[in-house]
Amino acid sequence: MTSPRENLLRTLRRQGFDRVPLDPNDFCPSQVEAFRRRLGNDDYMAFFGAPVRSFWVGVEPTCAEWRPLYRRETLPDDIDFDAFGVGHSRHPGCHHMTQMHHPLRGEDLTLEELRRYPFPRFNPETKAVHRAFVQAQHKRGLAAMAGMACTVWETAWYMRSMADLMADMMMDDERASVLLDKVTDLSCDRARAAAGSGADILSLGDDIGMQSTIMMSQDLWRAWIKPRIARVIAAARNEKPDLQVFYHSCGYVLPFIGELADIGVDILNPVQPECMSFAEVHRQYGDRISFWSTIGTQTTLPFGKPEEVKAVVRRNLEICGAAGGIVIGPTHMVEPEVPWENLLAMKEACEEFQA
Repeated sequence: MTSPRENLLRTLRRQGFDRVPLDPNDFCPSQVEAFRRRLGNDDYMAFFGAPVRSFWVGVEPTCAEWRPLYRRETLPDDIDFDAFGVGHSRHPGCHHMTQMHHPLRGEDLTLEELRRYPFPRFNPETKAVHRAFVQAQHKRGLAAMAGMACTVWETAWYMRSMADLMADMMMDDERASVLLDKVTDLSCDRARAAAGSGADILSLGDDIGMQSTIMMSQDLWRAWIKPRIARVIAAARNEKPDLQVFYHSCGYVLPFIGELADIGVDILNPVQPECMSFAEVHRQYGDRISFWSTIGTQTTLPFGKPEEVKAVVRRNLEICGAAGGIVIGPTHMVEPEVPWENLLAMKEACEEFQA
């Protein structure tokens, strides 16, 4: 029998599978605690037989004090800053969600301010740590995934604000070019390092869909985002040609899927069933791209019965057939409302399936 890693890579290449790959995604803190109470540990990835483990290709801040850069906003006292200087404040009851504060927001932002803004840096010394992680997973028979979500668009709008960056793009404002190019250059450095680590999968992503429509026009995406994502993928593939490229976007992204495949995306995540029909997505693109997740965390997992969860898992596996091309899992973080019985049903359906 093949190792979990070999089985995963075979199904991602639509070459068949010995067993259905399952990725339980991230558990929210209360689900982790509930798992720990049930089983005495917090290794839910092992319990669900996940064939992959992930590492984050991070960056380091180059600024020690971010508050003075927020000339256009008064910040709350309780705030954290990420490596790009984006502020995150928390509100009661929001669990892992934060309110963002955008250091580059405002029509009065000058090109000079933008160019001298303290962007983070990729530390090349982390390459050895990443290589060691990948080698350790391979020895266990597991695949290794390098994480780089918020690759271009999301990082840029987090800094500038979505409204201002959208306006810059629509007005062909040079500020959009400068900001997006700086973010892309840094992502290329990270992608080269990730590929050089020997990772099997590079996880990219920018949310470009909403619940029932795309977030921006196809023309706007083609002009501003597509070529930059293509550059990141090319940078990685120059280091490791057989790298599998995973792309995450929540929401309705059907109009973008073919062009994502054109620029080198191999795997689409999560294919939210509340936003798109998996059968239709597979009908149009199942010969060009594989799929990761597909089990809805807005509907089926939190509110369905275990037999309904099993039926959805079986249906999606049957759509893909013996060639594979799918990793089953929740479409997003497993939130507090998801019953344990439904998670077990997802696992059992994968174990019972025969192509």
